[in-house]
Amino acid sequence: MKAIIFGISGQDGYYLTKLLTVARVEVVGVSRSVGPWIQGDVSDLAFVEDLIRMHKPDYIFQFAANSTTQHSALFENHTIISTGSLNVLESVRLYCPEAKVFLPGSAMQFKNEGLPIDERTPFEARSPYAVARIQSVYVGRYYRDVFGLHVYIGYLFNHDSPLRTEKHINQKIVMAAQRIANGSKEKLELGSLNVKKEFNYAGDVVEAVWVLINQNVIYESVIGCGIAYSIKEWVECCFKKINRNWDDCVVIKQGFEPEYEFLISNPQVIKSIGWQPKVDFDRLADMMMDSKV
Repeated sequence: MKAIIFGISGQDGYYLTKLLTVARVEVVGVSRSVGPWIQGDVSDLAFVEDLIRMHKPDYIFQFAANSTTQHSALFENHTIISTGSLNVLESVRLYCPEAKVFLPGSAMQFKNEGLPIDERTPFEARSPYAVARIQSVYVGRYYRDVFGLHVYIGYLFNHDSPLRTEKHINQKIVMAAQRIANGSKEKLELGSLNVKKEFNYAGDVVEAVWVLINQNVIYESVIGCGIAYSIKEWVECCFKKINRNWDDCVVIKQGFEPEYEFLISNPQVIKSIGWQPKVDFDRLADMMMDSKV
């Protein structure tokens, strides 16, 4: 068995590689960055065609993306996510139509009315990132419905690990707390502490992806734990682990407008096919804080 992972250098690619190695699946990794993998761009059709024609994999995971909702990433998101998914699926149609393809969606592409989001929740294009994810989903559905390809879509809710970069708020808090524990006098500037979201572990999320892609009944599912915590609770948890009062170390950014106040999944479908998260909120904080000591 063989799998191609586009975007292998990200946290999802890392944990998926570990999972597939245990499952004795040969991994062909691809990333734009330099590393122990094939360097290439999923938005390059000729490159993708050659790779898929050469390897004829059993599984393909299209994790390549810049996970930001900023308008400045408009064209990058379009080429990597939208065009990249199209390139993968057309290459699969031509050269290995029996392969199973996974396309990640995002919690951020749904209309958020403060209720648990599931597979029936309508999409809403409120950012370039959401636009690219929505387009990718429709491309996937087109190839599944018209050409009969095995295309799976998992809508991933917030998930973290020690591999997150500091541009992500949860890791920003972790890294600041560890610097302060080591003597830094800095103040951590944050926006709204009242935002509530899920704190999933990336290793659990890729296990859900693996469960989803290895059955033939459900082809689209939200992937999340269905439990929300506030940013304030994460801050309190992290600073408690270094025995510091977070109030003394945090300043609130005035006039900050969050993208949402509450973002949570209804994971009934993914749990119905056998997945359960293993790492809870406190354990995730332990993992991320311990990795920075």
